[in-house]
Amino acid sequence: MQDKHDPLDQLELPKTDLRSIAQNFGPGLILMMTGIGTSHLVTAPAAGGRFEYALLWCIPVAYIFKYSGFEMAFRFTHATGRSMLDAYATAPKKWPIWYVLITTLLQCALGQAGRLAAASAVVYYFFSQYWGFDTFPLQVYGVVLGVASVTLILVGRYAALELATKILAAMLFLSTVAVYFAEPAPVSALGRFFLIETPDGSWLVIAAFLGLLPTGIDVSLQASEWGKAKRVGMGRIRSHLEQVGLAPQFDPLSSTAEDLRVDTAKLPSHAREYCRRWFRIGEWDFAIGHLVSFVIAVIFLLLSAVWLYPNPVEGNNVIGEIAGVFTRSVGPGMMLVFLLGAFAATFSTAFNYFDGWPRVVGACCRNLFRATADLSGIGREDLDVERRTRWYSEYNIYRMTMLYSLVASVALLSGLQRPVYLVLVASALALFVAPVVYFLNLYYCVTVISKTDDVFYPSPLTRWFAWTSFVVFSGLSLIVILARVFQVTLFG
Repeated sequence: MQDKHDPLDQLELPKTDLRSIAQNFGPGLILMMTGIGTSHLVTAPAAGGRFEYALLWCIPVAYIFKYSGFEMAFRFTHATGRSMLDAYATAPKKWPIWYVLITTLLQCALGQAGRLAAASAVVYYFFSQYWGFDTFPLQVYGVVLGVASVTLILVGRYAALELATKILAAMLFLSTVAVYFAEPAPVSALGRFFLIETPDGSWLVIAAFLGLLPTGIDVSLQASEWGKAKRVGMGRIRSHLEQVGLAPQFDPLSSTAEDLRVDTAKLPSHAREYCRRWFRIGEWDFAIGHLVSFVIAVIFLLLSAVWLYPNPVEGNNVIGEIAGVFTRSVGPGMMLVFLLGAFAATFSTAFNYFDGWPRVVGACCRNLFRATADLSGIGREDLDVERRTRWYSEYNIYRMTMLYSLVASVALLSGLQRPVYLVLVASALALFVAPVVYFLNLYYCVTVISKTDDVFYPSPLTRWFAWTSFVVFSGLSLIVILARVFQVTLFG
């Protein structure tokens, strides 16, 4: 008989009316704003300025067929209270962990350099345009922003900055929509959604679109680690379930995938409803964020096609060229709003990646090496003396990876004269990683979550859409990769 004083019976059920759901929005919308960086503010204008509306089809393709890759990771973490990388660790020879570790170390350098380039371009243009201060090259601003990001993360002073970033990112969205309706693209342009074109020199831009809209699928691993740390979904109650024998203990070096499973069918009805409601709120949050991100990407390409075509967007003045759209349409005041919002979007992206990728590297080591597994955790509650002093603890691996990312990305940024090209290459790199991560997220979601779980196990329609999306997206990725192998010109 269930103990009437069981904490599972005392769980406060969240309300699921529209107002209450809206009040609990956050992670999905924040993820959306984090993704509005290089992909939206550089790649989309680069596509519109060079190819007009020809690549408009890439945006819905990326958003529709990548949706399940993110959603399944989100679903898995809610269903198990563990991260996707914990599931990867149960594969033979832990090969997915090694794959993620190697590709993440590349992303820490090349990918982060691209994101620093985008954020630095905003700062460079602001100082040169408004203050006439162009003494320092763009690369110097990259160094400053990189050091500032790492410092803020390590001292834990980002709360106020995060609030300001959310406000400015909202300003970016509102100003972008306002500008579009002030000077909209012709209605006929929307027909290009359904016309697949690959102009000469467009393959790198296409790869960037598919790789980094709304963001790279590898970011699902970062989000999963965040979800585990913040105890979303089942994470809120898993430790208690393990204590009372309703969930198995998981050891990354000895457990199987089945040890990740928590079957909600075996939970008391109140606890099951608790999980169901939080998952429903999270799904709405994720879906709305995905939709808003899509709208912003489309608007940026349309604006750049109207105002910039046929001029390519390049050089340190890339953000200035895009910001000029706002000046010419609604005046200089709106351009300032755009620049503030653009800085919020690009800097928050770079900032969060300085935290996200090191978390993934730390999680990989936690699942590979016993010494690190025994000293896991990077939260303040985990940081005893041994975790702080042993170089192989997850905490110190996280810090060392962050330092590596800073040094490597700044070095790459300093040696490159075409920041836009770096952004596109960094975005395209995400395309090469995406199909593998996509498959693994789907596979472990449908095999680990119990088929009797009526809360988290995906419905037949959801599974059909997910696997179909994976096949379509992977096929498109293969086409783009083969095009590059056969020496298709990058820029016409």
